[in-house]
Amino acid sequence: MINISKNIIVSITGKDADACIRKIYEAKELGITEVGLFLELLDEKERQTVYDELLGASIKRIPLVHIRHDMTEKELIFLKENFKTNHFTIHEINFQRDDVLRWKSFEKNLFLEMNFDNFVSKKVTVESIGGFCVDLAHFKVGMEMLNKDFDYVYTRKDMPKYFACNHLNGWDSEKNVDIHTIKSLNDFDYLKTMPDFLFGKCIALEVFNSIEEQLEFKQYLKK
Repeated sequence: MINISKNIIVSITGKDADACIRKIYEAKELGITEVGLFLELLDEKERQTVYDELLGASIKRIPLVHIRHDMTEKELIFLKENFKTNHFTIHEINFQRDDVLRWKSFEKNLFLEMNFDNFVSKKVTVESIGGFCVDLAHFKVGMEMLNKDFDYVYTRKDMPKYFACNHLNGWDSEKNVDIHTIKSLNDFDYLKTMPDFLFGKCIALEVFNSIEEQLEFKQYLKK
């Protein structure tokens, strides 16, 4: 397996703005200057609160941001100009609802995260954007099921330009679902079964655990 540990970054995540802000403060205490940012669960007001905190924080670079359907192009510009963001990750639904049209000038910076619901809309065209953000646990679920989401990614395995970045979380082998609050380091062991072509140069941890715990996860993943 390739060495992915050097490409892994910890992330600011949370179910609300307060949870995200706690991680921003934690990053400052730990001297961390580069993180991923997951905004999918935050509404416009909450996102603005997070942006205000980020501007006064220690964080200088946010290479990957998981965006939300109601985010404006102005928000993407803000993130790119202030934190050098070049990977904006989206869902299949953003094609189905034509959200991608609102982000037209960023289309080559958009990266598609597949679901594992065994359905891929005809509107989904990874070729029209920057490529995939392969959620590694989602891919594992699809691989176990051999579903249509898995097939959509796997049939493009010989096109490395599409595999630029990743979301990294845990996987439950009994339920065959992804895990976003890690309780055991063994939740990451499924990565041993992942083919090399999936791994991009930017791999953002997508877990609700603290930054300190995420740093511990990185040490485990190095092994």
